[in-house]
Amino acid sequence: MTEAAKKSRDGWRRIRALTRKETLQVLRDPSNLVVAVVLPLILLFLFGYGVTFDPRRFDIGLVVEQPTPESGSFTAALANSPIFGIETARDRRAFEADLIAGDIKGIVVLPADFADRAYRGDTAPIQVIVDGGDPNTAELIRTYVQLLWANWLQQESISRSLPLLPVLAKAEPQMWFNPEVSSRNYLVPGSVAIILMLIGALLTALVVAREWERGTMEALLATPIGIAELLIGKLAPYFALGMISMLISTLTAVFVFGVPFRGSVGLLSLVSALFMLAALGQGLFISTLARNQLVAAQASIMSAFLPAFYFSNFVFEINSMPIALQIVSYAVPARYYVSSLQTLFLAGDVPSVVFADIAGLVAISGGSILLTALTTRTRLD
Repeated sequence: MTEAAKKSRDGWRRIRALTRKETLQVLRDPSNLVVAVVLPLILLFLFGYGVTFDPRRFDIGLVVEQPTPESGSFTAALANSPIFGIETARDRRAFEADLIAGDIKGIVVLPADFADRAYRGDTAPIQVIVDGGDPNTAELIRTYVQLLWANWLQQESISRSLPLLPVLAKAEPQMWFNPEVSSRNYLVPGSVAIILMLIGALLTALVVAREWERGTMEALLATPIGIAELLIGKLAPYFALGMISMLISTLTAVFVFGVPFRGSVGLLSLVSALFMLAALGQGLFISTLARNQLVAAQASIMSAFLPAFYFSNFVFEINSMPIALQIVSYAVPARYYVSSLQTLFLAGDVPSVVFADIAGLVAISGGSILLTALTTRTRLD
């Protein structure tokens, strides 16, 4: 046997021994299984059931200054809408205190000349007063009232054979990849990326720090094991654990939350494996710098969760951020994983999107592992 073959055989033997040691340590420590299995399910259910961008029911006040058949018809249109719960009054002052207190979200005013102005074709025969303290809710209410007003005008023009609303072209929106317009189909795949980033970094953040705290690092460094062998042996069990977390999260998303999956399992596995390497590499890098498990855990949570949440297009749109922050987002692996998950779940295999994300994940995962190798200390001093 040549010297090179003997070194290779000895290297793989050391890797297998270290991997077996880490695997036994994972199995004997129930906290690892809690982090890898229980925590993803808890967070996924919180995101799936607790967070939604779907429109909810808003309580508003409706002021009818002069009851007429037309105002009654528009009142019925508002009352029949699943978006609004209405209370009526003759004066807007009856609702001002409720709007200030937040008991209602807006006031719709039908003036005394409501019908006459509508039939003359005036553009603003109603007034909508909303609480600007929550701009998103205010814009939703304004938009829905505007849509109801346009629909009411169309119905009135049809019933009275009057050209009240001349329409040259009618827009009919069509949703291609999320026809139900359900925010859950958008939120759940994105939350999987956030959860796996947090779990991957947390799993390995304690690995080397725990060795230093328990005093076993000195014995490990006394062996002829190299840096590459040390990293492979440390990462392998946690990589398998992270992929199990990904599988559990994906099955929960599809079979519990009903999110459609239109892509290929192979591409999903490839993207997830690269993302998991990036997350584990980041956690291991933190672990090599910190000799205290508490410090390593806190650093991993801060460095994994917050960038993944803000710079992944999951909640906040990256294109609307300043240029400097957009540049920072390219170093966040969750940016690419969220894009790939939402594409694979909702649109299917789109090579131009998924392969670009794969390239980004390859660069980040390789860079994080290389940085960890360069900073790993093999000497006690």
